[in-house]
Amino acid sequence: MGKVRVDSFAVSIDGFAAGPQQSLDDPLGARGLGLHAWFRPTRTFQRNVMGQEGGESGVDDDFAARGFEGVGAWILGRNMFSPSRGPWPDDGWRGWWGDEPPYHCDVFVLTHHARGPLAMAGGTMFHFITDGAEAALALAKQAAGAADVRVGGGAGTIRQYLQAGAIDHMHLAVAPVLLGSGESLFAGLDLPALGYRVGDSAPGERAMHILVERVG
Repeated sequence: MGKVRVDSFAVSIDGFAAGPQQSLDDPLGARGLGLHAWFRPTRTFQRNVMGQEGGESGVDDDFAARGFEGVGAWILGRNMFSPSRGPWPDDGWRGWWGDEPPYHCDVFVLTHHARGPLAMAGGTMFHFITDGAEAALALAKQAAGAADVRVGGGAGTIRQYLQAGAIDHMHLAVAPVLLGSGESLFAGLDLPALGYRVGDSAPGERAMHILVERVG
């Protein structure tokens, strides 16, 4: 059985994973793009997300590349798939990533509104789960087999799994920005009480990389 992990999840120094006033045109909210300034120049981003050659190597790229290794299924909150709310609109929306998303496996999207599976190029299959986080995790583990399940976000989805003690390993990329408000990753969480500790840390070219592990 593989692990449940969070990788390459960017947060500001004050703990926000997105800024305020998120919208279709500004999905990360005000000043939120600065959170991912560490990731976009990397070779991993250029290859896995943009489908291009080039990009930078180094510590940031090492952590980014590690996040794609050994992953057999993903879990996403609805906002990580679509900007819409409520019942799914018939607008042809197929995600933020174009015709070939960077997942290449089964992806389980948490939602309150039913929708049929969506097959995409490159082997990505989106499943829309209305039975809650626990059911999505069980399905993701089954799909992943011996590989790991990566919880991609957003902050609220990761908080649910941390609160349940379901995440084994979490890699945070702490960006040198202050957002002041927005989507807080740590709101309402006492990570030491939940059994988590800092395992290691390493400075990268554009972010500080922190590894958080579940003890026991």
